[in-house]
Amino acid sequence: MDKLIITLAHTGNVPTKEINPNTPVTVEEIVNDIKACAALGASIAHIHVRDASEKPTSDRSLFKSVLDRLDTEKVKIIRQLSTGARGGENTVAWRGQMLDLKVQMASLSTGSSNFPNSVNANAPELVEALASKMLQNGIKPEIEAFDLAMISNAHFLLKRGILKGPLHFNLVMNVPGSIVGAPKNLMYMVDSLPLDSTWTVTAVGKSHVPLITMAIAMGGHVRTGLEDVIEYEKGIPASNPMLVERVARIAKAVGRPIATPEEVYDLLSLR
Repeated sequence: MDKLIITLAHTGNVPTKEINPNTPVTVEEIVNDIKACAALGASIAHIHVRDASEKPTSDRSLFKSVLDRLDTEKVKIIRQLSTGARGGENTVAWRGQMLDLKVQMASLSTGSSNFPNSVNANAPELVEALASKMLQNGIKPEIEAFDLAMISNAHFLLKRGILKGPLHFNLVMNVPGSIVGAPKNLMYMVDSLPLDSTWTVTAVGKSHVPLITMAIAMGGHVRTGLEDVIEYEKGIPASNPMLVERVARIAKAVGRPIATPEEVYDLLSLR
């Protein structure tokens, strides 16, 4: 069984200081949380940024500020940029504007799905254009599958050469409006992946601990962070370091060593 890759999703689109005061929203706060979590075992940072009003944005300059500061502080972690910010236009020019930055990975949703109060809209031409830009710039997509249809479309894009294998998936579960975070659903999603694929599970809310534990035992990888989990326990606000520490403890109990960023290059075929 491969070593465990822990991905930190530090902010996302939804959490605010009002929801959880530990939410990092400024460049300094984001970098400080990534640095702290890298020291605890996180080897990939799934990076979102916020504008001056703390709203989600795809602003290239803010992504660059985060990356530059990570470099300055010599933080050893794989950089994965999010192309899924809900702020701004739903166009390649807006959502893909950061894909010329020097990073190893970026997120790519291969279809549309529902969020609690909105649509996660990813038209075919948008998906293909973002995937093509990643391929052109040597960036490995993390395919974010909120439902089985997104896995099916990844198969289709792989056959057409728009995606290049081996693929890496993030199985996003328990988002209201998308696939329920049940063990049988995780098993079915994993069984539906293309051969030689690697996978991470993102389990939102109450499904988080059961499904990340299951993923660790199955040989998959896990994502954690305030994008996915607001409370550590009922009534106790989570922090990103708390959440990464919990994953590390579960992995130790299961007997699964944690991968370093250098080892991730080989595990995910990033070289």
